[in-house]
Amino acid sequence: MTKPDFNDRMLSLGLARVSEAAALASARLIGRGDEKAADQAAVNAMRDQLNLLDIAGTVVIGEGERDEAPMLFIGEEVGTGNGPQVDIALDPLEGTTLTAKDMPNALTVIAMGPRGSMLHAPDVYMDKLAVGPGYRTGVVTMDMTPSERVNALAAAKGCSTEDITVCVLERPRHQHLIEEIRSTDAAIRLITDGDVAGIIHTAEAQKTGIDMYMGSGGAPEGVLAAAALKCMGGQMFGRLTFRNDDERGRAKKAGITNFDRVYTRDDMVTEDVIFAATGVTDGSILAGIRREVGYLTAETILMRSKTGSVRRMTYRNPV
Repeated sequence: MTKPDFNDRMLSLGLARVSEAAALASARLIGRGDEKAADQAAVNAMRDQLNLLDIAGTVVIGEGERDEAPMLFIGEEVGTGNGPQVDIALDPLEGTTLTAKDMPNALTVIAMGPRGSMLHAPDVYMDKLAVGPGYRTGVVTMDMTPSERVNALAAAKGCSTEDITVCVLERPRHQHLIEEIRSTDAAIRLITDGDVAGIIHTAEAQKTGIDMYMGSGGAPEGVLAAAALKCMGGQMFGRLTFRNDDERGRAKKAGITNFDRVYTRDDMVTEDVIFAATGVTDGSILAGIRREVGYLTAETILMRSKTGSVRRMTYRNPV
């Protein structure tokens, strides 16, 4: 008996429903100050919807123990089992703090590809670099200093470094990075959480105003961001970073042997993928959940790397 093919066209709308369900479930907890409850609501809704899909799915990027949150854990099997074998990368609520505080750019995020198509990234940090589409391959590299990257991108764009905006996660560890970027006269968009959204911003630079993303964040989120850029276009690079032997042990357990490897976008996601994200709070990419009398309205972006299609959908749900 032959294995069912990964029919990305037929599965894509189902994936959008998964993303929408998680966003709608967490909507009642926007601004309530309870990160764990918001995450739990999103996890439960996402799991329930995934289990309705005709797939034999395995979660390869799931909720990390770092959040001490109820998980859609790595290795969890989802779906009815009556369909193609697929890898699933997900973050049921990218920006739990953003949701709890009603701050911008909280999203629900999920990607799906054929079995074996996604890097099994361990729950460690990854140094990330991303730019949007339209540049020659390797216009910026991980070997460049931050200031060299800004200068190289400005030259490729045909503009001054003053016209470059870099997105960086606001963390103490990025103090020297921020200082060096500012020494070039480039602007910096600091974000408090949600570097998946930060990297996606580079793919829509004309809309978001962000040309490049730099800095370290979770490696699992790096794979999710790579899936989005594989659909939207753009370049991304990542290198795992380790703070101790325990984290190196996690990497070995995930099958990582070269700890210094620089992963490209296509190393992290090797085959065609579908990606869906739904806005929870208002952001640069998506509108957040809208409450009306008797209705909740959600906006979702649904993408397929095979065709390069990007579809935006509004879902008005009676409650």
